[in-house]
Amino acid sequence: MASLKELKGRIVSVKSTQKITKAKKMVAAAKLRKAQAAAEAARPYAERLEGVVASLASKVGASDSAPKLLSGTGKSDTHLLVVLNSDRGLAGAFNSNIVKAARDKALELQAQGKKVQFFLVGRKGRPVINRLFPGQIIENYETTGIRDIGFEQAHEISAKVMELFEAGAFDVAHLFYSKFRSALLQIATGQQLIPVPAPAEAPMSSGAAVEYEPDEEAILADLLPRNVTIQIFKGLLENAASEQGASMTAMDNATRNAGDLINKLTIVYNRTRQAAITTELIEIIAGAEAL
Repeated sequence: MASLKELKGRIVSVKSTQKITKAKKMVAAAKLRKAQAAAEAARPYAERLEGVVASLASKVGASDSAPKLLSGTGKSDTHLLVVLNSDRGLAGAFNSNIVKAARDKALELQAQGKKVQFFLVGRKGRPVINRLFPGQIIENYETTGIRDIGFEQAHEISAKVMELFEAGAFDVAHLFYSKFRSALLQIATGQQLIPVPAPAEAPMSSGAAVEYEPDEEAILADLLPRNVTIQIFKGLLENAASEQGASMTAMDNATRNAGDLINKLTIVYNRTRQAAITTELIEIIAGAEAL
């Protein structure tokens, strides 16, 4: 059994940890409101743009003159998985869920005889991916030291992805991130990024001819790279909100567990102290009777 000094030291240590987790929870809660507002504000534009580009893909995707970002390379031998993670821990299963979704997709593609490569954003998913798929990470994007990841970082990431695509490094790109639902629920999500997937349900045609102003090529030349950037930007914003929500929940659970542990240690400490006092009294009484 631990001594009174050891028990007291453990209680002091757990109380210090509890103060840290409680402070971390309050910081995450303060950041969550801003991150959630940014993620929810970006969704309508990103989803609408994705729908417009997908509609175009269903109409002109098979055309020989269609851009490669829209129609693809004509094959699907090599797949690039763009995995968005964070640089920090203490966020529960936030990072591991994203890595698990990417891992499952990679194993599925490899079972089909496809070649898989990874484009990693953030540090937390790197050790696991590197262990499971050694030599298959072709790009790392460092976010360490960036306080607020925003559109500038999304543009840099999308530029590197499109540069790899134009160089023929892959045929299909997938994006993995955590979609924010609430502080208690974040869903690891994967979506095809390049080429743009056609909608599952073909949009109803009105029969009217569509005229493009300026011409179709000029519109697509601006719209398709913009869509890649916006989808990555949406993923970064969703990740930021999900990370704070997961961190707040994890720190709240840690604070409660620390409180429960303090109560248990306090009970053990009091019982041990009472037993020590009782033992001393018995020894004193026994010594007095012996006299």
